[in-house]
Amino acid sequence: MKTIDVNTNFIETYFGLLKNLSRDIKLDIIGKLSKTIKSDLNKQNKSLKNSFGVWQSDKSAEEIIMELRESRNFNRNIEAL
Repeated sequence: MKTIDVNTNFIETYFGLLKNLSRDIKLDIIGKLSKTIKSDLNKQNKSLKNSFGVWQSDKSAEEIIMELRESRNFNRNIEAL
């Protein structure tokens, strides 16, 4: 069976269960499904933003560069053979 057939059967099965419900219950289900779709979209957007790091600092770029340069430590000890 193809995936499309499985999805169609799944939808038809649930539709058979839901079609006899009252209008209020159907609207409540629609609302809840809408909320899950919106939250899924928000999660995707957040995960995309979290994939890339952002440097946050109150210091200017020049101050950060100076700190990095000053913190460099060159201890070059050549070992005798």
